[in-house]
Amino acid sequence: MQPLSGITVADFSHVMAGPYASHLLRLLGAEVIKIEAPDRGDAMRNYGADRRYDGMAPAFIAVNAGKKSIVLDLKNPQQLAVARDIIARSDVVLENFRPGVMERLGLGYEAARQLNKTIVYCSVSGYGQSGPLRDWPAIDNIVQATCGMMSLGGEPGGPPMRVGFPVVDTLTGQTAAFAILAALLRRERGGGGEFIDVAMLDASLAFMTSAVVPFLVTGKALARTGNVGYSGQPTSAMFTARDGRTVSLGVVQQHQFLMLARLLERSDWLDDERFRNPELRRANADAMLAEVGAEIAKRDAADWESRMSDAGIPCGMVREVGEAVSLPHLAERNMVLPLTVPGLPGSEQVHIINAGFRMAHDGPGVSTAPPRLGEHTREILHWLGYEQATIDALGLN
Repeated sequence: MQPLSGITVADFSHVMAGPYASHLLRLLGAEVIKIEAPDRGDAMRNYGADRRYDGMAPAFIAVNAGKKSIVLDLKNPQQLAVARDIIARSDVVLENFRPGVMERLGLGYEAARQLNKTIVYCSVSGYGQSGPLRDWPAIDNIVQATCGMMSLGGEPGGPPMRVGFPVVDTLTGQTAAFAILAALLRRERGGGGEFIDVAMLDASLAFMTSAVVPFLVTGKALARTGNVGYSGQPTSAMFTARDGRTVSLGVVQQHQFLMLARLLERSDWLDDERFRNPELRRANADAMLAEVGAEIAKRDAADWESRMSDAGIPCGMVREVGEAVSLPHLAERNMVLPLTVPGLPGSEQVHIINAGFRMAHDGPGVSTAPPRLGEHTREILHWLGYEQATIDALGLN
């Protein structure tokens, strides 16, 4: 039995941060009921430039497998009542509208608590449900800017650099899922329901703790180091191999440098006054980079990755995403999950990524496709106990 088997999530969220949170809960066995607006539903259904995937865009598939979809117009009193009934029978409410929207609909936390005293209610927003920035609009790249994340990327002296995927949405969803699990555990121990306020800005700063706390302690911001690690060590950098591909070294400790020198047959580095310890190597970074670069250019990237990793030296070949997800290692660890998505253009056989951890028993996973818009509307209405005549009167498909 998966850890969240028997838990029902009323998911009013859309796009990325909220749906990723409920996706993680679904991977752990929760039943997720996705409440979507009529006509087009979650905007992520039609995300991207290839119109052949409208309704089931790859970005939508990524975070909605195994969920159930019901279409409700929350401005329609009869259909709003259905949403209230779903909340009454659920364990968790998840929403990521702008602050105040759920309250105006009559579905805020206090209203939900009247329907279900032990409800765990999680609101996800850009800047939280309180504070002077509360009502500012926010999407991933905006929060990357406001939280300082962009200032950490890129080369010294260069422009700020955006992380190349929606990292803020993803980490916010993970933070929300973590908070929901904590609240469910609290409820299980007799603590009752809970209201959770997750802000993209807050979650980002927590995620950046290794950069933020050094500033809070010293008052000095970390310098941008480009492709050199934050240690500032020139042996923790990118190098071009013989085949033109790039390897990343992570040699930051003295014992690792000793192993590197031994593997490369460069024991002379150990006696060189420029390289004998981390401080000297940092002070003579250009020379060290040139020396290591000349050695790395003697073999292909994959060869270096294998030889160094086997020797205990941190080294990784820079891969494209497609190369990374094709690693047999990931298949062995059940990180890439197969799905059949009926009607998908091209091949109906696709894959998604698992939760990122394994469990000895009943771990994360899902095997059913994302729902078509409103696919489970009537099934959910029957689950709520509605008579057929009532269902027909609602006019829902």
